[in-house]
Amino acid sequence: MESASQFGAAPGIPRPAGESRYSPAAMWNTVWQAITHWGGWHPVGVTLAWVVTGCLLIAGLVGCIIPILPGHLIIVFAAIAHRLMLGREGSGMEWWTFVILTVLMTLSQAIEFAAGAAGTKRFGGTKWGAWGAFAGGIVGMFFFPVGLLAGPLIGAFLFEKGFAKQEMRPAAVSGVGSVVGTVAGMGVKMAIGAVMIAWFFVDCFWVG
Repeated sequence: MESASQFGAAPGIPRPAGESRYSPAAMWNTVWQAITHWGGWHPVGVTLAWVVTGCLLIAGLVGCIIPILPGHLIIVFAAIAHRLMLGREGSGMEWWTFVILTVLMTLSQAIEFAAGAAGTKRFGGTKWGAWGAFAGGIVGMFFFPVGLLAGPLIGAFLFEKGFAKQEMRPAAVSGVGSVVGTVAGMGVKMAIGAVMIAWFFVDCFWVG
């Protein structure tokens, strides 16, 4: 576990030459150094770091369910912030953890955008239906929560009718397929988010 000065060194703002000691930057630096050199700061600092990290992880998990928040990105940011606040020894995190989390985040985003289109193709839709589900999914994000499922469905249906010249029934089936694919993608997205959080704790307490 690193010393209290490790946790408190980063926010300190150096005073440029010639700057008054009464300037806001200099006063902040003095106050911060006084706090971090206080004998009881170390346990407070570690606890504060974990509180911040925990809040970010919870927000990230919620974001894996609610597309308004970039859930997986928040989880990656939580890991980076934890490492910066506590350092290598204090956090127990290895550098390759950030590589693993970034890869999982990228995989999740790819699945999220492709899920509706994959569902459309699975239910016999054309490439136009797949593109419609993809476009509808993007537009639907701005009309949460209804648009989350309605976007791919409407997009696939309209593209099948307008571009592929499909009849009503095949176009409707293609739209339903996009909804099934979107729901499946949401499940995978949540699962990947849970894996990312689980790996964070494994690295902190067992691997590191």
